[in-house]
Formats: sequence, C-alpha cells, structure tokens
Amino acid sequence: MSDVHDDYVEGDVNTIDDDIDDDFDDEVSATPAAAVTAQAALEFIATSLADDPSAVSVEVSERQGKVVLSLQVSPEDMGRVIGRRGRTAQAIRSLVAAAGARDGVNATVDIVD
Repeated sequence: MSDVHDDYVEGDVNTIDDDIDDDFDDEVSATPAAAVTAQAALEFIATSLADDPSAVSVEVSERQGKVVLSLQVSPEDMGRVIGRRGRTAQAIRSLVAAAGARDGVNATVDIVD
C-alpha cells in the first residue's frame, strides 16, 4: 500500500484538488422570462402539427425551479400532438428541453386537455 500523498499530480483524476471550479454557480435562474427559445420552439411545433393553429396556446410558469410550458390545443388536435403511445409528445418534450437548455433553464412541457 502507498501513502495518500505519494505521487501527487495536480489535476490527476485520482487525486482531490482543493481549488476545483464549480461550473454550476453560473446557471441562469429558472424564470419564465428566460425560456424564450423553449416557448418559441413549442409554439412553432404545436402550430405546425395542429389542424387549427389558432387554438394553440402556450402558458409559461415556474414550478419547483423548473420552467413549465403548458400547451393547450383543440380537442381534435390532441391526438396529433400526443401521437401513438405518446411518442410525439415525448419528442416535443425532448426538443423543448434542448431549447430550454440553450437558454440555461430546465424546461418541461405539460399538455393540458
């Protein structure tokens, strides 16, 4: 067995450095105003899928440190937005989460019926 201080190399993955920078301190807070890209992406996708684009509405709120985008469409378009076994809805959630990450927020989508 070797001593803990033997062969110490600064920056080595097997050693602990005291001056590690935390990248998590620079995150943008989850405010509804910060999710501009996520909201625009959701509105574009939903209006593209819907037969009645005028019935599409997106409401932005904050819940437990996340930005929640509530999507409401006409009842006739609900099946198109959700898709078979929820695959379309899951794809929409993934795209909106990626768009929210671009703004530095954790964005989720709720489909309101």
